[in-house]
Amino acid sequence: MKFGASSYIWVSPFGNDTLDQFQKAKDIGFDLYELAVEQPGLVDIRAVEQAASRAGIQCTICGAFGPDRDISSEQEEVRENGISYVRTLIDMAEAIGSPYVSGPMYSAVGKTRLATPAEKRRQTDWAVRNMQALSEYAAGKGIRLAIEPLNRFETDFLNTTEQALLFLSQVGADNVGLLLDTFHMNIEEKDIPAAIRSAGDKLFSFHACANDRGTPGEDHLDWPGISLALKDIGYDGAVVIESFTTDITEIARAVSLWRPLAESQDALAVNGLKFLKSLFQ
Repeated sequence: MKFGASSYIWVSPFGNDTLDQFQKAKDIGFDLYELAVEQPGLVDIRAVEQAASRAGIQCTICGAFGPDRDISSEQEEVRENGISYVRTLIDMAEAIGSPYVSGPMYSAVGKTRLATPAEKRRQTDWAVRNMQALSEYAAGKGIRLAIEPLNRFETDFLNTTEQALLFLSQVGADNVGLLLDTFHMNIEEKDIPAAIRSAGDKLFSFHACANDRGTPGEDHLDWPGISLALKDIGYDGAVVIESFTTDITEIARAVSLWRPLAESQDALAVNGLKFLKSLFQ
């Protein structure tokens, strides 16, 4: 099992001017750094690979899916833009040795409507069809895709592990699996450990987040039960802390973060990592 930090803890967007983040995360004690690629044009993937190598830390790739990157959109140009973006992420993952690309790539974050059955069918059809195409592209490069269910306030599409597993069965690709996030699961799942067990070997990545997106362990989550469930399914992949900083107004507004959740972002990372290592190791 490897412990990781999301770039969102400290920076947004990640770019060539924030490559020092790798050494920072390594010095704290993280094994890997989850790089959220919000603006691919800001990221020189060769420079990323070199900086991560110098720091001795593994890098993984995560996507950011706004309304213009929606592979389930009614608009063809939006779908095509989403497909192109994910392909770029796959190329980046191959270049730096990330085993997967993760994120809610099936739709756009913030797309929340009371869709009619016909609208839902069309959305699902587009998402399935395009995920199948992306899975083929990723498989050709040895990359897996980890889709992330989000809570009801951030998407109207996939909220629960059960819904996500049904979607995976429709896609029907071995290299498409799940990223589960305890922040979202706390809102949507009736039993978080049971949901983790249901994911089984389809769990490709895991976000260990407090119920308020603050420091893991300083919350009300059943961490011993979560740890046992991951052990029961033989999960030995990444356990990543994802949080956000109020210092960056745009990202704070996007995730409804209205107050600091820790003494500092460094304290959140240090204390969260210490807790997770004591829990899982």
